[in-house]
Amino acid sequence: MAHSNSGEDFLNNFKIPKYVLVPKSESEKVPDVPQCPVLVFINSRSGGQLGGDLLVTYRSLLNETQVFDLEEETPDKVLSRIYANLEKLKQNGDEVATKIQEKLRIIVAGGDGTAGWLLGVVSDLKLSHSPPIATVPLGTGNNLPFAFGWGKKNPGTDPQSVKSFLNEVKKAKEMKIDSWHLLMRMKTPKDGPLDPIAPLELPHSLHAFGRVSDTNELSVEGYHTFRGGFWNYFSMGMDAQVSYAFHTERKLHPEKFKNQLSNQSTYAKITRSQGWFSSSLSQSSSRNINQFAKLMIMKNHGGQWEELQIPPSIKSIVCLNLPSFSGGFNPWGMPSRRRHKGEFTPPHVDDGRIEVVGFRDAWHGLVLLAPKGHGTRLTQAHRIRFLFHKGAIDHTYMRIDGEPWKQPLPVDDETVMVEISHLRQVNILARHGCRSKSINNPVSPTSHEADEEDSDEEAHESAEYRKFGAADTFKLPEEIDISQLS
Repeated sequence: MAHSNSGEDFLNNFKIPKYVLVPKSESEKVPDVPQCPVLVFINSRSGGQLGGDLLVTYRSLLNETQVFDLEEETPDKVLSRIYANLEKLKQNGDEVATKIQEKLRIIVAGGDGTAGWLLGVVSDLKLSHSPPIATVPLGTGNNLPFAFGWGKKNPGTDPQSVKSFLNEVKKAKEMKIDSWHLLMRMKTPKDGPLDPIAPLELPHSLHAFGRVSDTNELSVEGYHTFRGGFWNYFSMGMDAQVSYAFHTERKLHPEKFKNQLSNQSTYAKITRSQGWFSSSLSQSSSRNINQFAKLMIMKNHGGQWEELQIPPSIKSIVCLNLPSFSGGFNPWGMPSRRRHKGEFTPPHVDDGRIEVVGFRDAWHGLVLLAPKGHGTRLTQAHRIRFLFHKGAIDHTYMRIDGEPWKQPLPVDDETVMVEISHLRQVNILARHGCRSKSINNPVSPTSHEADEEDSDEEAHESAEYRKFGAADTFKLPEEIDISQLS
């Protein structure tokens, strides 16, 4: 008798017949509907050689028509084609196609940028039941896979490792996850553009961030408008500057970035070289965020905007959707569920609100290494607005889901506005024991939440919980250089 996760019988649980995926191909007789049909998307450039090796292994184990190299075809085109074919087969009474669509799961292997790209495409398709997504950690930080129990170390690419992963995908539970819309607007400048600058000033490679056309409904005459979306975090200041330098170095010397360990070592060296651990920089106020930005929050859907005072020493702010940041740390921590008025609550990935955390310097960031350690909790909100004005510095750095950019700041009385609001939800696959929590079932899939709770002495702003409706969808750029996604 074959072992539970080896042999052809096991792999048949995941294989999808070619005629279901390829329009106008010859129909096949299928003895059994697969229990866990999967589509696999792999960024073959992720993880050095790992992406390419993983592609070969998946194609050898499954049908080649269900394994896609993101270097060859974008996921929006693939999924649009497959779902159109599935609908056609369903209308013709094909029960196999109907059941495959109901049970379909997606595997995406790449960095956080690649995973976010897939999530964004599935969100934009607005399917009646979006297929849940499992994420293979092939990047450097791997915050998204780690948040849902898939680990943060790059995986094995041999057949047995892939079979083991497929077995975990089969057992994984579905969870909802919020996505967030980011809108950036600035008055058309008289002196020099305020457009975002990607590392080395190359064309923007953010997975879902770009300039709005003049005909778009978000366009405002006399202003430049950019929009994007994220699943994990938006950050600005210290951490984004380090990330920007890392991406710049990787584009200049790609040969130095062949594996996860050397990438992480380079990241640490850049942090030290930029002086974020030095006392002189810590004491300098020019990079304190309250010197060049104002923070507005809306606690409830349909509520009033109110200003939130940013503590004077804060040099980095993170707006966090998932409890995994910068290689798996949880900057928000776990406030007690025994909530009193004026206290914060534990984070949930599907509650329609986002956690906002501040850091003073790199030493403050090291508090995350301590048990129950967390940053300075600023607020939990349904909507957030940053207003950037003229300050002592002429630019700052921003980042969404691992993708950094350099943001010029106003040199006159104008402002640059960044607004974050809830978009919608998609399904993701979570392993038992993952750190992400659902508002609908806060003790599942993990059972040790109570052990992680902490007392919070830094809370100074409460946030009432209420569902926030979806904003308009964000669209992915037509042309994306996915080799730059981390």
